[in-house]
Amino acid sequence: MKDKFIEENVVIEDGVVIEPFVKLLGNTVIKKGAIIKSFTEINNSIIGENTIVHSSTVLDSKIGNNNNIGPRAYIRNNTETKENAKVGFSVEVKNSIIGSNTKVSHLSYIGDSILGDNINIGAGTITANYDGINKNKTVIEDNCFIGSNTVLIAPIKIGKGSKVAAGSTLNQDVKPDSLAIARTRQITKENYYKNEII
Repeated sequence: MKDKFIEENVVIEDGVVIEPFVKLLGNTVIKKGAIIKSFTEINNSIIGENTIVHSSTVLDSKIGNNNNIGPRAYIRNNTETKENAKVGFSVEVKNSIIGSNTKVSHLSYIGDSILGDNINIGAGTITANYDGINKNKTVIEDNCFIGSNTVLIAPIKIGKGSKVAAGSTLNQDVKPDSLAIARTRQITKENYYKNEII
């Protein structure tokens, strides 16, 4: 029934907290100790043990144990997160793997990507997966740091232990243990508006 908040096929294990105005649909499983906060919708997905989902949407995905999801995260088809991952405020993830202890904390899009373990994704990062014809893959290996407002144009691979400077747009692979910077140099013209008439 369309008006049901918890459908009959949903499995809820012991010790789960479900707040008001939550929709649990399809073949969803909520593992023990999970907390599902108000205004969350979960459909055909698994939510791991002791995971918290804050006011978010999870569709056809598998969320690992001890995750922190949302608020306003949008996780859709064929996404999997590992142990202790974070998918934070206004983050969209599609057809991707998020590794253990990896954080995508806010305002990012991760599509058709494989993220390893112990990665920090800065705010406003985008994996540009669609070239107008094909969906291409981004791979970020373990222990990487991706600075805020970065665009990774797939197909692309960021090697293990590398860092990408904030504000970069990358379209070439980065070798392990490297620093990638791809942005124009700042030019400041001092006193440019000093004599401007308003």
